[in-house]
Amino acid sequence: MTTTNWAERATALKIDGRMLIDGVRRETQTGETFAKHSPIDARLLGPIARGLAADVDTAVRSARTAFEDGRWASKAPAQRKKILQKFSELILGAKEELALLETLDMGKPIQYSLAVDVPACARCIAWYAEAVDKIYDEIAPTAASALALVTREPMGVIGVIVPWNYPMIMAAWKLGPALAAGNSVVLKPSEKSPLTALRLAELALEAGLPQGVFNVVPGYGHEAGEALALHMEVDAIGFTGSTRVGRRMYEYAGKSNLKRVYNELGGKSAFVVFEDYADVARAAKTVSGGMFFNQGESCNAPSRVLVHESIADEFVATLKTEAPKYAPADPLDAKTEMGALVDDTQLKTVLGYIEAGHAQGARVVSGGRQVRGETGGYYVEPTVFDNVTNDMKIAQEEIFGPVMSVIRFRTEDEAIALANGSSYGLQASVWSDNINRAHRVARGLRAGTVHVNSYDEDDITVPFGGYKQSGNGRDKSLHAFDKYTELKTTWIRIDGAR
Repeated sequence: MTTTNWAERATALKIDGRMLIDGVRRETQTGETFAKHSPIDARLLGPIARGLAADVDTAVRSARTAFEDGRWASKAPAQRKKILQKFSELILGAKEELALLETLDMGKPIQYSLAVDVPACARCIAWYAEAVDKIYDEIAPTAASALALVTREPMGVIGVIVPWNYPMIMAAWKLGPALAAGNSVVLKPSEKSPLTALRLAELALEAGLPQGVFNVVPGYGHEAGEALALHMEVDAIGFTGSTRVGRRMYEYAGKSNLKRVYNELGGKSAFVVFEDYADVARAAKTVSGGMFFNQGESCNAPSRVLVHESIADEFVATLKTEAPKYAPADPLDAKTEMGALVDDTQLKTVLGYIEAGHAQGARVVSGGRQVRGETGGYYVEPTVFDNVTNDMKIAQEEIFGPVMSVIRFRTEDEAIALANGSSYGLQASVWSDNINRAHRVARGLRAGTVHVNSYDEDDITVPFGGYKQSGNGRDKSLHAFDKYTELKTTWIRIDGAR
């Protein structure tokens, strides 16, 4: 569609910001709302339900009732599979609506909401639907006098708290395995991006998911999110967000019922380029695409670029040429590569890090300024710093914006030490044409995913998560079922066994 088409559709869009609990859209018990503005141009999108503890309690009790009476958990895996497959089909059927909601809500370019976010969400739901009737339980190798059965059971009520950078995808990564396993869910989307979560819940109902199995309560983290994490009837929390809030999730578990907590947190991913890699330009173009995609608002953004000193000047020269190609523009224009930061708070945070880079002696190669201020939206140029040292603030702290740091190294051991010199360990990348070096360095990097001569190539079939303060547990792949199921051993004594 043309820019005009998307702009017209955005103007005509009617947004329902009410909660969805027990299969019904409803106001909060107090009637409180908050105003949601688009980061594109600060337009008012509408009032959103401001869920509080009482609303969360209603949602959790609805989910608990649905779980206990077995309306979903007791269905045969093949039945759950069929409904979730229909859910996936309906997501694709609502592709343009969901993409527009996502773009208006958090500012990403419409072309990527269409081509990446909606299809990834649908594929995730479909993949777990397909998987659920292909996972077998176990019989332990005991003596002949016993039969020991090891079975997976749904955990119960899962609280899901997701961030604003990939609202649909992050929700799907939790919803897919949690629902496929037979759990009930209460989803608390970020107050900065609640719209697609509410629409997904409606589509799930349309697909045949029973009422009460999937509930959505919008609201602020310190209100609705905290109430969900403290609730005594929630069996596990699947959280994606900042390391700061991730720490609180463990505190809330300790203060309540010791619920399971699975955190997917921040990152400061290292992108390591050795002098023996022949195509320096390809590596530079790849890191630019990875860093500036989604406005740099990605936990796995390759924000620390470690380059051997002998090729660093050539590498930086290519970055200087590539970065402007991602100049921010109207997210509703189908050609736009980089959109708006999510809100004014994030804008100020990113600009503050850019100032810190200047103050500590790093050199801006490209970008570094706020732009498009006349629109009322929140836009920052793709920014590249050179002459960065690993102890600088911009090299150690997660910025969550389009800011890249280039760090030069001399030896392989130094590169590994620099890459691991972070409190995070989410992703990393190694660029080398020497297969021995590629294997050595990949093994030496403390990260949940290590790419070799690539970055951010991905599939639902592989686990996603990190080492150290990047979290615990894994999203995606069959390993995600471990987070939302309990293992039960049933020991059967066999008398008179031979």
